Amino acid sequence: MRANSQNYCQISASLDILVGKWKPVILLNLLATDVLRFSELKREIPDITQKMLTKQLRELEKEDIIFRKVYPEVPPKVEYGMTDYGRTLEPILMAMHEWGNKHQLHQKEQQQEKVFV
Repeated sequence: MRANSQNYCQISASLDILVGKWKPVILLNLLATDVLRFSELKREIPDITQKMLTKQLRELEKEDIIFRKVYPEVPPKVEYGMTDYGRTLEPILMAMHEWGNKHQLHQKEQQQEKVFV
């Protein structure tokens, strides 16, 4: 496939949804379960701030990647999960995850080769 400006635009549309430090981590956590409450997501990603988690969840919900279900209780119970549409990202996210693992191994091998040169 030749990379013309139209193809780059399509890639940009995908990256706009997936890029960020936290979105892939959030999505992989939600793909691993049916639903997670906000507090459970926060516990799974301890380094994310509450404000950032809220922001990222809202962006993913706006794109119809995840759903948000609010139960009329006190205190409010809110659950998040993947939409059917969002689940179509699973092979892409898994491929990125696997490539990331391979890349880290590659980097370690490169560092070891430099030590022995």
